Amino acid sequence: MEGKLMGGLEVRELEAFLALAEELHFGRAGERLYVSQSRVSQLLRSLERRIGGRLVERTSRSVRLTPLGADFLAELRPAYAALRATVDSARAAARGTDGILRIGFQGAGSDHLMAAVELFGRRHPECSAELVEIPLADPFGPLRRDEVDAAVVLLPMGEPDLVLGSVFAGQSQTLAVASSHPLAGRAALSVEEIAEVPLIGVRSPAPEYWRRAQALDVTPGGRMVRSGPEVGTLEEGLAAVAAGRGAMLLCHPTAESHRRRPVTFVPVTGIAESRLGLVWRRHGETARVRAFSRAVAATQGAGDVRLVTAEAS
Repeated sequence: MEGKLMGGLEVRELEAFLALAEELHFGRAGERLYVSQSRVSQLLRSLERRIGGRLVERTSRSVRLTPLGADFLAELRPAYAALRATVDSARAAARGTDGILRIGFQGAGSDHLMAAVELFGRRHPECSAELVEIPLADPFGPLRRDEVDAAVVLLPMGEPDLVLGSVFAGQSQTLAVASSHPLAGRAALSVEEIAEVPLIGVRSPAPEYWRRAQALDVTPGGRMVRSGPEVGTLEEGLAAVAAGRGAMLLCHPTAESHRRRPVTFVPVTGIAESRLGLVWRRHGETARVRAFSRAVAATQGAGDVRLVTAEAS
């Protein structure tokens, strides 16, 4: 970012101060900004003159913020982040749908997702859609780390910094059990029968409301469900199932795409369907993301609730 702000402040001066406040080293701050150490010192002195006070104390051995510098940093960080987000959003709008759209997904790419990708490609041949598998246990992390532009994740979603776009049709759930387990021979199971086997959980950095929604502690009839081991990935979960350490609830599309000899997927009745939604960063919305959300809504069974943040359940 270049140019001046109100009061003649140079954006480069603010960037130099932010880099120095994080590195507490003039040389490393210069490396981050691709300028010399002396240039960082020059920018800092200019900023201090504009403000009228010392922001940084420098000795032969250390660099540290003054009390004024610490207060200035606390107020500058969110303001600078908001400014960058505004500029990035404007740049994205100017580019339109040209470029690459990175779409994260959990578990498996369902038929609905594939249909949405195909429709998006027909509508916007100038944009390339790339599918990126994201961890089952971390639905929102890849978005916040800017690893994907949007993600199809298991609901609910109640994060204030994220937006829930189009919601996919509900999917029936199955219980993954070892093929040698007595339940593996059943054509279907009632939700009450899940209590007969330890249920493998997800070890997740996701919010508690999300983890709670993916777990089943008590059946509708009041039977306690035993807790099995916790896993961080789908492959870990299926490996635990194959080893006879417990069972795992999975939606039908994920079960279909992960069929293997040691594991059997048995349909479960009397349990709420699993639902997926398209989610993106509130300050990272682009024309490409909006266009893909419309493609999701236009495919069979998708409902468009774009720009509505779901209530945590």
